[in-house]
Amino acid sequence: MIVTIIGVGLIGGSLALSLKQQGLATRIIGVDQNPAHLQKALALGLIDEAAPDLAAAVQPADLVVAAVPVDGLLTLLPRVLDVLTERQIVIDAGSTKAALLTAVAGHPRRGRLVAVHPMAGTEYSGPEAAVPDLFAGRTLVICDAAGSDPDALQQVETLFRQLPMRLVYLDAAEHDVHTAYVSHISHITSFALALTVLEKEKEEQRIFDLASGGFASTVRLAKSSPAMWVPIFRQNRLNVLDVLDEHLHQLQRMRELLAQEDYAAFAQLIEQANHIRRIIK
Repeated sequence: MIVTIIGVGLIGGSLALSLKQQGLATRIIGVDQNPAHLQKALALGLIDEAAPDLAAAVQPADLVVAAVPVDGLLTLLPRVLDVLTERQIVIDAGSTKAALLTAVAGHPRRGRLVAVHPMAGTEYSGPEAAVPDLFAGRTLVICDAAGSDPDALQQVETLFRQLPMRLVYLDAAEHDVHTAYVSHISHITSFALALTVLEKEKEEQRIFDLASGGFASTVRLAKSSPAMWVPIFRQNRLNVLDVLDEHLHQLQRMRELLAQEDYAAFAQLIEQANHIRRIIK
């Protein structure tokens, strides 16, 4: 299988490594707006060749992977569908889906698109961030599967099961609500915590000296790229605002109990929070 990856950063590069590792791709073509990213991807062996433009990248491919920030997907995917043939398949890896699937809803080749979201990643970006086995054991969300041609859907399902990933099916609206809770709010919280610490602790060396595993894991996501996350927050704004309001409400409850020195009620809140163990082992 010949695979073209548009956007050879963390997700695109890691997928390239996984496809090669599992013997699922015989040739991987890369295309990226950043020439330095393409050269780095070649040097790291993520891709076998760099295409000069989008049409040259898409034409020979059996599978096209669009792994660019979600605002870029709104214009990129219609362009990709314009040059696809009836045998080719395209997937995106966007973290939001409602706006994207609305943008391609009327396209005559909409059926060749399988909208997926691999629930995997790190706080790093660029080709250097690509890692093997990023997707192994993780969840792949397939959105609005009924809008994809049966043969395209079946091939994508088979491909990702071999990585191996667990498959979950949601419509676009469900996906965007759920990711606001399990992903997007985590990033906003991490950004806010980082800003809080940087504001209160002006001596950066002290942060370094005192930071433990708990702090590092909580604030890790604050290293994430704004070029990736601002478009996600923009497209999923209403859902993120709803979740953020509830998060602020919970923080205010905890603040009030602490101010009132009501430690018994504070302990009850922590015990309620411990129930997250039922969801995350």
